[in-house]
Amino acid sequence: MAYSDRELLARLIECEAGGEGDTGMKAVAGVVMNRVTVSGGEYARLGKGSIRNIIFQPYQFVCASETEGGVYNPQNIYNMNPTQVHYDIADWAIAGNRLPDVADSLWFYNPFSASCRARFPSDVGYLQIKIGDHCFYNPTNAYYKT
Repeated sequence: MAYSDRELLARLIECEAGGEGDTGMKAVAGVVMNRVTVSGGEYARLGKGSIRNIIFQPYQFVCASETEGGVYNPQNIYNMNPTQVHYDIADWAIAGNRLPDVADSLWFYNPFSASCRARFPSDVGYLQIKIGDHCFYNPTNAYYKT
């Protein structure tokens, strides 16, 4: 049986930001939902209001992939066991809630360093904020031409 959108989002939240506390998990959930609802650019064409399409877009979320570089990825959404907090945050984001600091963010990544790149990916996103180990990026006008 296929997972519901809620289940997929809860699993992705746990996998991508489970160790980042409520704020980090809400920020990651907000990025996913921002991609689902963005009015233009690549994600608007792909997402069409679908959490599933956004999560499983190739090369976007490491946790959505069972293999990375041809090697099994044990930290994937199928191996997650979300708890009530993950479902609560998924419900919160699906209902349209966002953290003010990441209200428009479409990307996040963990740089594995103390600093974040100014632009990510390439020049279509600019640094908005770092929360925990993740850097969050809002779209530039160039994103809407993708």
